[in-house]
Amino acid sequence: MDLIQYKPVGIIHSPFKTPQETPLQSKLSKGAKGEIILQPQYEEGLSDLNKFSHIILFYHFHLSKTYKLIVELSHSNSSHGIFATRSPNRPNPIGFSVVHLDCINGSRLYVTNIDVVDGTPLLDIKPFIPPIERQYGTTLGWLAEGFDGE
Repeated sequence: MDLIQYKPVGIIHSPFKTPQETPLQSKLSKGAKGEIILQPQYEEGLSDLNKFSHIILFYHFHLSKTYKLIVELSHSNSSHGIFATRSPNRPNPIGFSVVHLDCINGSRLYVTNIDVVDGTPLLDIKPFIPPIERQYGTTLGWLAEGFDGE
C-alpha cells in the first residue's frame, strides 16, 4: 500500500501540557479554552465556519510513538481492540474532538471544551452537524454500559 502523508494546516493550543492531564474527551474538559492557529494560506477556507456552534478538529497524536492492538483502559474493566477505543496510541495516530467554536479572528479560532495536548498538529476542521451524525441509528458498543446519555 502506498504511503500517505499529511501536512498540518495549523496548530492547536490548550492549557494541557501532557497527555496525563488532558481530559479523555471534550465532554470532560470542563470548559477548557483553546486556540487554534491556522496557517495563513488556509484562512480563506474559514469562510462561513463561524455560522456553526461546534466544529470537529482532526489532528495528529504527535506524542504517540507506539501502539498495541489490544489495550487496557483506565475507565474500563476489560481489554478492547484498539479500533474499538479512542486511545491515542494507534497504528495511524489520528484523533478528533468536537469543540464549541467561540469565535474566529483572522486565522485564529477560539474554542471551548478542548481536550487536546498543547502544540498538537491540526490536520483538518469540519463543521459538526448533529442531525446528520444521529440519523444512522448508532449504538455505543461496549461504552453503553457506563454512558449516561448526555
